[in-house]
Amino acid sequence: MATSETAAVIRTRRPVLALAMGDPAGISSELTAKILSLPELCSAAHFIVIGDRRILEEGALIAKVTLDLDYRTADEFSTEPAGRPVFVDLGHLDPADVTRGEATLAGGTFATENFRFALHLANEGRVDGICFTPFNKKAMRYAYPGYDDEIRFVSDVLSFSGKMREFNVLERIWNARVTSHIPLSAVSGHISQDAILAEVELTAACLRLAGIDEPKIAVAGLNPHAGDGGSFGLEEIEIIEPAVARAKAEGYAVEGPFPADTVFLRALKEGFHAVLTMYHDQGQIAMKMMGFDKGVTMMGGLPFPLCTPAHGTAYDIAGHGIADVGASREAVLLAARMAMRQASLNRASQNID
Repeated sequence: MATSETAAVIRTRRPVLALAMGDPAGISSELTAKILSLPELCSAAHFIVIGDRRILEEGALIAKVTLDLDYRTADEFSTEPAGRPVFVDLGHLDPADVTRGEATLAGGTFATENFRFALHLANEGRVDGICFTPFNKKAMRYAYPGYDDEIRFVSDVLSFSGKMREFNVLERIWNARVTSHIPLSAVSGHISQDAILAEVELTAACLRLAGIDEPKIAVAGLNPHAGDGGSFGLEEIEIIEPAVARAKAEGYAVEGPFPADTVFLRALKEGFHAVLTMYHDQGQIAMKMMGFDKGVTMMGGLPFPLCTPAHGTAYDIAGHGIADVGASREAVLLAARMAMRQASLNRASQNID
């Protein structure tokens, strides 16, 4: 086994990422296999993969890839960086019990247990970040009735009370949002100056962690034409504009509010790194139109990066071997980049050479 000094040196070059297998009824197993077959990703990070060996091997057959992994049980594995990816075999799902293309309790239990294991590794500092292949929220709710989304699950498992937010990421632009998984009718009541300012602060911090040292953020309005001077609503005048002014006064490079139907065009043209939207679909539609096969969802606010492809479990193509690994590839690369940056910041704060 490597010494602690050797392990520390290795970590500065290649972060350790937990890779949790997602819903077995969709494309998650074949995506996991494809990730582990790509030399560029295995060079970017050392993987600790969590799942069931039988499910992964079935995914590898579907994806038509050959894997070279170090298989361990939960009691046997170590997170010390090694030559090959380590697979932690929880042995908790027989492929015969998987109904392809259907959300089930068995599938949800498999995914939640994998994710929970990965979260504990990260919380204990045994890995530098987490990636996971797609979950199905219906299946997750079968296994964990309180499951609203990944943010709720992470908060529950880790007893995390800090501010955590979901970001959507493409190569050229990020999308942050003030509200997320709530009814559209409730959005206006959840928008405040403090909420907007907090999102600007978190967005800027996450962009810096991803390597963007001077982030520029465009803020969308809530109403059509950003309220058109109060003709279509007052949220822009009473809440969003003052929040932008406060953010500027605190030194953030932020502009807006801009009409939501043109804010992404403006952001791309004028070099903004992120768009802060007021609600979920206001940004999601634009982001998925621009890059559905490359989009990444990143959970910001945790002490470690947590990334996954922005698309879902694709039940309709499960088992056909045609799942595009592009978004999963980008998720791994972003998590590795952020983990490296976080490690560098941690060493600097501790005055470690």
